Amino acid sequence: MKLKWQYWFFKNALSHQFCDDIIKFCSKKKTELGTISGVQNKKKTEKNLAKLLKHRNSNVSWIAEPWMYHEMHNLIHRANKSAEWNYHWNFSEPAQYTIYKKGQFYDWHQDSFDAPMNNPNDVNYHNKIRKLSVTVSLSDSSEYTGGHLQFLDRSGYKQKIITCKEIATKGSLVIFPSFMWHRVSPVTKGERKSLVMWNLGDSFK
Repeated sequence: MKLKWQYWFFKNALSHQFCDDIIKFCSKKKTELGTISGVQNKKKTEKNLAKLLKHRNSNVSWIAEPWMYHEMHNLIHRANKSAEWNYHWNFSEPAQYTIYKKGQFYDWHQDSFDAPMNNPNDVNYHNKIRKLSVTVSLSDSSEYTGGHLQFLDRSGYKQKIITCKEIATKGSLVIFPSFMWHRVSPVTKGERKSLVMWNLGDSFK
């Protein structure tokens, strides 16, 4: 699918207080190793753990506070309209607070799945797909090196890597279609903190 805009960003759109509140709230939670599709029970075998760490190495916890959604939803709607995606979405999953320390990364992946979610007992998820993803910079790029959010542009004859430099400052965020291939390059120094959220809607028609 060829897009006019691969992503839409807002520099310094969220206050430092908002970022600090997210970090403070999540610091009270126990973090776990982030997983990938097909390796959900990461501690079951050494083979599973090795497979996971080859593709992803980051520490995560979860947050689903109303004040967080209140701050975020208006920006997501604005990006959806401004980028001319105009995707219909009606539910946001709990957000993932992620810490990348030295040597940690997340290789190329998509946030969307091959098929709609199958959860008949929950109308918020059943037959829904991830349509819009959000990444918020909770720490400033002066606090770490590496850890670049990058997109894989496959719209032309040759695919190219686009580094999202616009969200280097704390409180900046980027919104993009969940089917976009993206990665976080290895952090080489310091610690990168971010918030990731996925927004769901009915399948594309």
